[in-house]
Amino acid sequence: MFPEFIRGSALWLGLLLAAPAQAGIVLNTTRVIYQATDKEVSFVVNNSGTADILAQSWLEAQSDTENLPFVVTPPLARMAGSARQMIRVIYAGEGLPNDRESVFWLNVQEIPQSAKDNQLQIAIRQRIKLFYRPAGLNGDPLDAAKSLEWRVHDGQLEVSNPTPYHVSMIQIDARQQGKTLFKADSRMLAPKQTVQLPLTKPASGHAVELRFISINDFGAQEPYTAKVAGDQATRAIKVANAITRAE
Repeated sequence: MFPEFIRGSALWLGLLLAAPAQAGIVLNTTRVIYQATDKEVSFVVNNSGTADILAQSWLEAQSDTENLPFVVTPPLARMAGSARQMIRVIYAGEGLPNDRESVFWLNVQEIPQSAKDNQLQIAIRQRIKLFYRPAGLNGDPLDAAKSLEWRVHDGQLEVSNPTPYHVSMIQIDARQQGKTLFKADSRMLAPKQTVQLPLTKPASGHAVELRFISINDFGAQEPYTAKVAGDQATRAIKVANAITRAE
């Protein structure tokens, strides 16, 4: 699965021969939720610099065989310094499952306009997730993280997502009597997915203390904790008064 968006955006740097970049694109969101009942969704790209740029926008599937039944418009937009541009995403109306969410990468890349000989330019690409959410799905997507089922099985920490929603997590940490057994910066569980996380020599008879942070629809970070013992399925509990905004 995709790694979670680190601190709000993943910047992919490509080196081009041109003038030093004086512009930078900034998106007004860290994720896009496309409800099936919406005709389209939109987000705003800001040119935070003073130089003119071209902003190129496109969607990317998880695999080469996956359908991309969307139109992104405009795919290429000229932006003056300090300008804003609205980008629209339109679903063709068919081709995606109707019993669970689908997820895609939404890319926006800055293409600077000016160039000078023998000078270096940095082109910046930002990637955020676009979730397509069919109508009539069971449950509340904001409750998906606390619906995850955790258990220790055959020396591994197993987690199942029984919901039709994706669950994005960061800072996953599993310990036993103060010893770190598993640690990961990020993980995303697809709907109905079960994964096994390898534990480092867990001791029998002692619960695994689990902590992770879930990223919700609004980009907010919600810390969770649980004590997982044996094959009995356990659900994590949200840590009260600890919700923060993702940067």
